[in-house]
Amino acid sequence: MVGRAEKGLFVTTGTFSKEAIKEATRDGAPPIDLIDGEAFANKLKEYGLGVSVKMVEDVSVVAG
Repeated sequence: MVGRAEKGLFVTTGTFSKEAIKEATRDGAPPIDLIDGEAFANKLKEYGLGVSVKMVEDVSVVAG
């Protein structure tokens, strides 16, 4: 990041590599918040934005 930004934000529906996390927290660089798919989905649920939640019971028969 170059310019006037004091902080960055990257959002992905996937996950971040170890290298990306390391770069986002590198000493001397402007901080970058990383939001992966799981955290993004949790925020959508928390604020009720475009999602619905339902509990599902899954019952399986175990042959014995």
